[in-house]
Amino acid sequence: MSLSIKGNYDAAGSRWNFDLVGEIDISNAHQLKQQLETAYATHPTDVYLDLERLNYIDSTGLGVIIGVYGTIRGDGHKTIIVNPKDNVKKLLRITSLDKVLIAE
Repeated sequence: MSLSIKGNYDAAGSRWNFDLVGEIDISNAHQLKQQLETAYATHPTDVYLDLERLNYIDSTGLGVIIGVYGTIRGDGHKTIIVNPKDNVKKLLRITSLDKVLIAE
């Protein structure tokens, strides 16, 4: 499965924007973790994950997002998921992650 991660720091908005494309599973979740951690270490601020073009995420990918959420929240920042597809939104709802991660 393939994953494309495009991140940029929005200095004006003081936040990271990540566009996740493809699928996140056990074979590539470490890439996501590494890029999110590196970005956050460079500019510790809010992180927005745009999932509009993410087709699939497994428990390993969710674990990465939860781990990053815990670190960022501990520093007083937010992790926000925007534009999740219905299948991803359903998974977030089942795990109750939609209550803390999806932007209104």
